[in-house]
Amino acid sequence: MAQKPIDFYFWPTPNGHKIRIMLEECGLPYRIKPVDINKGDQFKPRFLAISPNNKMPAIVDPDGPGKEPISIFESGAILQYLGRKTGKLYPKDERGRVLVDQWLFWQVGGLGPMAGQAHHFRHYAPKKVAYGIERYTKEVTRLYGVLDKRLKGRSYIADDYSIADIASYPWMVHWQRQGQNIDDFPRVKAWLARLAEREAVQRGLSSALA
Repeated sequence: MAQKPIDFYFWPTPNGHKIRIMLEECGLPYRIKPVDINKGDQFKPRFLAISPNNKMPAIVDPDGPGKEPISIFESGAILQYLGRKTGKLYPKDERGRVLVDQWLFWQVGGLGPMAGQAHHFRHYAPKKVAYGIERYTKEVTRLYGVLDKRLKGRSYIADDYSIADIASYPWMVHWQRQGQNIDDFPRVKAWLARLAEREAVQRGLSSALA
């Protein structure tokens, strides 16, 4: 029986793109349900019933556990679920899974929030706040350095290509907006180029809403 399409609540942001990349990598059918965060769609009751933290992305899988529908919010949880569902890009052995989870949580708890703050203070804050710009730009620089060291002798974050890479890539591909010089992080630069060659990554970075 063919897989029913997953309802994918999406807007073209780094967190939205990471789920789209995963769906493309896994070859899962999906239909986009646009959540225009500029118009406040994330606060509508229908979306809050799926994502109570009023954040995008979210999914509803009609073929969830026990063949019952399941709704999931938080991008890291969605990546883990899709990895378990398909058996792709998320190790089945505990040691491998813990390795991936460490770097997944590094992204969702560190890289994403800090890069988001750098974006805000550098480009969107109504007033330029030097302290905010310096604080978050420096922290993003530190995080890039952490990953650059991690990638020594490795092609991918957790040795094999995984959801750890998918989670981080959409944030780091915008390094210029975070005030970073990618040439200071040659291993990250090579990793970005490596992922950019993947067709699923290219499709997943599309901003198209259909």
